[in-house]
Amino acid sequence: MVNATSAAAGIIGVIVLARHGDRTLYYQEPLTYRSQQAYLTSLGANQEYQLGSFLRDAYLDSNSSSHIEGINPENADMQQLRVRAEGGGGNAGVTSAYSLLQGLYPPTETAAIKLHNGSTVEAPLHGYQYIPVETIMQDGNPMLTPWIDCPYFQSHLNRTFNSSVWKDMEREAAPFLNASKPFIGSMDTNFTNMYNIYDYMNVQSTHDEGYRKALPPTFLEQARHFANMQQREVFNAQPINAIGEVAVRTLIPEMIWAMGNMTSNESPLKLALTTIDYQPFISFFNVTNATVKDPDVAGIPNYASALALEVFEGKDGEPELSLKFKNGTDDNEFRSLTMWGNDRVSLETFTTNLAYRTINNTRDWCFSCNETFSRGCFAMDFSKDPFLNPAAATY
Repeated sequence: MVNATSAAAGIIGVIVLARHGDRTLYYQEPLTYRSQQAYLTSLGANQEYQLGSFLRDAYLDSNSSSHIEGINPENADMQQLRVRAEGGGGNAGVTSAYSLLQGLYPPTETAAIKLHNGSTVEAPLHGYQYIPVETIMQDGNPMLTPWIDCPYFQSHLNRTFNSSVWKDMEREAAPFLNASKPFIGSMDTNFTNMYNIYDYMNVQSTHDEGYRKALPPTFLEQARHFANMQQREVFNAQPINAIGEVAVRTLIPEMIWAMGNMTSNESPLKLALTTIDYQPFISFFNVTNATVKDPDVAGIPNYASALALEVFEGKDGEPELSLKFKNGTDDNEFRSLTMWGNDRVSLETFTTNLAYRTINNTRDWCFSCNETFSRGCFAMDFSKDPFLNPAAATY
């Protein structure tokens, strides 16, 4: 059964994955993909605020065709919201979440309480709304950055680096990488470092006027092209339940959990928001076959991009889903994407197609990655597991 507050064709709830906004320079170790977050810039905070305002107009405005039925449009109801963010390093993910929430639920004079003596107290900053954000720290919880310190993902990287497809990309990118040397300082020009080269050019071009003028006109576009090729290869895999898709396999359980709550009469949940980096976008669009019809979404999404799964009641009364995507501030509106070739899919289809690919918790991640110590795995007892500890096998 769907939530009783929803209209026949109204949206019951929405799951949003949002990329962080513009940030300071970032380094992703090219052979292991270890990294720490950078710091959100003022530009990035504004990008996230704009995204929050966009989501407010789309989902909280009662005049919008995509209005979420029953959601409080002015005062944030904490029971209706679930917000998570990747934490660690400079906390670009967490600060992006707070910036987005300022646009989603801006200050309001109604964010006040009445005391026993009859006086009214308004929240600081003209009614700022303090919405809790659950911080998922990178060092202790792998669920938002599951590729880091994952031995099987490292094996996937090693196979990828030695594949014929990778060698072909290396040869294609070689002239550009050679020409880029005067513009990337002492950075390694090996193709494995392509993402960092693109990121360096992008950050410097955004924040350094002199660098932007000195960089040849097509270089940033070329760097992004080759970085897109590279990252598609790293965060895709066949079969699609393989470890190359790990970036989204730890997010799917949260999506399914949120959908289950949104379609239940027992839960008030309306909006689930997670701020992340670019990697899960690539994997999600691959596992849902969204890239078949729209191949342009296969690469790195822009800062402050948003992926939205809208949950609504279908014609037969059963929950259905539609997929929307907004590629940062380049897009003024959401665009609709297909999943498995369909504009809409049932919740049952979504769950059936993806449930067996899920990594549900830290213990599952430890097992799926063949890890026994890092990122909380030391607390698990794998001493009798014949797979992770062959010496314990009794056969």
